[in-house]
Amino acid sequence: MRKIILLISCMFSISVFSQIKVLKNESLVEIGKDNSVGLYKKEDKFTINYQDRNTSNLNTIRSFSFQNLNGDVSGLYKLIMDGFISAPTENIILELPNDIIELHYERNYGQQTVQFIQVINKNRKYIGKSQFLTQKQVEKIFGRTNGKYALYDKPASMNHNPAKSGSNTASTAAPASGSNGKKSRK
Repeated sequence: MRKIILLISCMFSISVFSQIKVLKNESLVEIGKDNSVGLYKKEDKFTINYQDRNTSNLNTIRSFSFQNLNGDVSGLYKLIMDGFISAPTENIILELPNDIIELHYERNYGQQTVQFIQVINKNRKYIGKSQFLTQKQVEKIFGRTNGKYALYDKPASMNHNPAKSGSNTASTAAPASGSNGKKSRK
C-alpha cells in the first residue's frame, strides 16, 4: 500500500511540473498611485486600476487600458484638470475600444472632485466607479508630483516590435450591484 501511494504522488508531481512554463517577465512601471487608484505603464499601454466603490465587495479591483497614441495620456490628464477649472454640467464621456469611461465631477466637502465611471464592455449592466479624486490626487496618479510623467512618451524597451500591435483592453467584470440600466447620477 505504501509503495502505491508513493508511486502515485511521484507521478502527480511530474505531470504538474511538466505543465509549468517560465514566462518572460515584462516590466510594469507605476507612474503614480493614490489610495486605491493608480496609473501603470507596460510597454506602450497605460492602465488605470481602481477599487470599485460600486460593489458590495470592497476587494474588487477594476481597470481600463489604452495606448498612448497621439499623446492620449497627456490629453486625458489635461481633460481631467480642465474639469477642475471649469466643472462640466454633465459627465464627460470617453469611448475606448472595449469600455466607456465617464468623468463625473462633483463638489465634496467644498472641493471639486472627479470620479471615473466605467461602463465595462460597453454594457450598462456592468458599472464600476472609482473613489472621488481631488486635483492633488490626480496630479499624483498621473506622475506630476514624482516626475514619472516623463515616461509617457518614452519607449518601454529597446526590443520594441512595432509589428506587434496591441489593442486597447479593459477588465471583464461581474455585474455591479444597483446599476440595473439606470443612468449614473449627476
